[in-house]
Amino acid sequence: MSTLKGKTLFITGASRGIGLAIARRAARDGANIVIAAKSATANPKLPGTIFTAAAEIEAEGGQALPLQVDIRDEESVTAAVAKAVSRFGGIDILVNNASAIWLRGTADTPMKRYDLMHQVNARGTFLCSQACLPHLKKAANPHILNLSPPLNMEPKWFAPHVAYTMAKYGMSLCVLGMAEEFRDIGIAVNALWPRTVVATDALNMIPGVNTDNARKPEIVADAAHAILTTPSREQTGGFLIDEEVLGARGVTDFDQYAVAPGNHLLPDLFLD
Repeated sequence: MSTLKGKTLFITGASRGIGLAIARRAARDGANIVIAAKSATANPKLPGTIFTAAAEIEAEGGQALPLQVDIRDEESVTAAVAKAVSRFGGIDILVNNASAIWLRGTADTPMKRYDLMHQVNARGTFLCSQACLPHLKKAANPHILNLSPPLNMEPKWFAPHVAYTMAKYGMSLCVLGMAEEFRDIGIAVNALWPRTVVATDALNMIPGVNTDNARKPEIVADAAHAILTTPSREQTGGFLIDEEVLGARGVTDFDQYAVAPGNHLLPDLFLD
């Protein structure tokens, strides 16, 4: 299986960044993309809406269903899943990409920020997985892919931003548990994480880092495509790194993904 043609992907946070890159890559195969994101109106500080994303997806050859969704809200998610199934007849793939980030220590983390990260990252991932599950069970090659890191219990990954680490690892714990829970019914559940920082709006949250030391979101999108076109019973429960996924498939030219080829690339968080 090397194409996502005719497959329906429900992608959270797909109005920009990595989520949109994954959507565009799938659209080039002729996939159906459900854009489940909050941004419905333009924001000068945060470019991209569900409607601009839909236009890009359709320009790439896919079909798009832009839906304003707050993944913290059960009714919002349930309604979006129902609309997706009504439009496309089912859901083959769920990509849990939406995430909130706050890289501060305990004293500098307002509880509002703590709650947001846990509601979006851990709870939102669980909720979307639960809502899509009945439809994934009916799919021919069902996948859940979480954009979350390997579980690394070294204290150095907790100390600088314990609240964010806890929330992000919540997404990874969903992979750990759901992969085993759904193994016998053939639903693959994997995590994907970039080897280096990626040039997205989230990069602005990391002090001293700029896009010259990053890769483009397309590297994650190509790795996601490779995972999602793999038979679901052959790859599940993995904590996968974009560079390793592509390298195993014969990719050797990673300069193509660099924002500034030749520059030193900074490793992403949670990777030794």
